[in-house]
Amino acid sequence: MPGRVAVVPTMGALHDGHRANFRRAAELADSRVVTIFVNPLQFRPNEDLDKYPRTLDADLAMCEAEGVDLVFAPSVGEMYPDGREGLTTVHAGPDGEILEGASRPGFFTGVLTVVSKLFHLTRPDVACFGEKDFQQLAMVRRMVRDLDMGVEIVGVPTVRESDGLALSSRNVYLSEAERAAALAIPRAVRAAQASPDPLAAARQTLEAEPGLDVDYVAVRANDLAEAPDRGPARLLIAARAGTTRLIDNAAVRIGDPR
Repeated sequence: MPGRVAVVPTMGALHDGHRANFRRAAELADSRVVTIFVNPLQFRPNEDLDKYPRTLDADLAMCEAEGVDLVFAPSVGEMYPDGREGLTTVHAGPDGEILEGASRPGFFTGVLTVVSKLFHLTRPDVACFGEKDFQQLAMVRRMVRDLDMGVEIVGVPTVRESDGLALSSRNVYLSEAERAAALAIPRAVRAAQASPDPLAAARQTLEAEPGLDVDYVAVRANDLAEAPDRGPARLLIAARAGTTRLIDNAAVRIGDPR
């Protein structure tokens, strides 16, 4: 493809959050590649690999409507032709063992391995990732820097539904009651952004919702280091509504709310 190339890696089941990534990529490059691949390496045995929504026809229609130049949708066999046992992988390092990595051991090794493969296969100049998966974004940035991959990594702001819930392919799993409980997550985000103690404000809001099972709520520096005593930081939340695990995050300020 001519000129500057942008890639947007996805697992399909595309929604308006992905659309925002496509549009940001159009601003940054001459050609756009969207990858669609449900990566088995990042699912644990008890997770939703088998039921993860697969909507390829609708995904292709969205890509066509958005003027995407190329869609790469490989099979598992094409991505891992020699199988997954003994596969060379990208080790995520210590940042891959906190937050999502602590709750889902091996998750970031799976993510970074497939992203590395997709970068090598598509040869992009720039890649766009949604900020909803903030730890993933930070980990990909670290991998690209540490391994000298030469790809510019751009984060795209989280897109939310009209009720404030962050867009996710897994939102379709929620019952009406579960969705009502899940709305405590964006309420916690707003409370944290308005408070000089964002962690306490978020915890108080989440704990008031009995329909949520909170996995973690944390405030970290923007590079995932320990949070500063004062100034800009990132709130990160993971919780279950029913059996559906949801994540969210937002920029906050410690000691000085926005």
